Amino acid sequence: MYNKLNRNFYKKNAVDLAIDLLGKYLVYNIKKPERLNYKMNTLIGKIVETEAYMGFFDKGAHTYNGRRTERTEVMYGEAGHAYIYLIYGMYNCLNVVAAEKEVGQAVLIRALEPIKGKNDMSIFRYNKPLIDLSKNQLKNLTNGPGKLCKAFDITRDLNGEDLTKNRLFICEKNSGEKKINIVKAKRIGIDYAEEAKDFLWRFYIKDNKHVSVY
Repeated sequence: MYNKLNRNFYKKNAVDLAIDLLGKYLVYNIKKPERLNYKMNTLIGKIVETEAYMGFFDKGAHTYNGRRTERTEVMYGEAGHAYIYLIYGMYNCLNVVAAEKEVGQAVLIRALEPIKGKNDMSIFRYNKPLIDLSKNQLKNLTNGPGKLCKAFDITRDLNGEDLTKNRLFICEKNSGEKKINIVKAKRIGIDYAEEAKDFLWRFYIKDNKHVSVY
């Protein structure tokens, strides 16, 4: 059984939230996807890699130095909402708003371990069924922020989505989970962030084959 995370779970700084999200499960109840022949299905992935973005003093964060734009407004809102933005003009990235209102912190979901709905993920990601994937395609199904959003069909239409509701949310198993070993590392793709590029604010589950970068 899965228990949905409540609002209070998200009301912590982004570093603590990034660590606490590891081993939790992202759930997306898709309604009437155009490319599939049924009205609803559930996709589930285990969160195996995250990055923390700590707001005002973090040169890697979209909200560094209090920067505030129409895009980043979600980050200043209530914890436990989805912040989704586009990179390189083509890839969506899913983030979870952390801390209290007006703080501007969030956690990037960098990689998932596919759990349920793998065939649908394959169709969304590669436009072909799971059985037709090569070993390399299977390995790369959800092991990156843009990859997992494509596999889950997560778009900017979900920006601001309340993760305590029933469409897109995060939960934990109520029993039977093994203790995980967590690795700390530098964040990816923020070489512009001066000293902040060296902060060990990327976290992943040790030895999990679905992590994006070791």
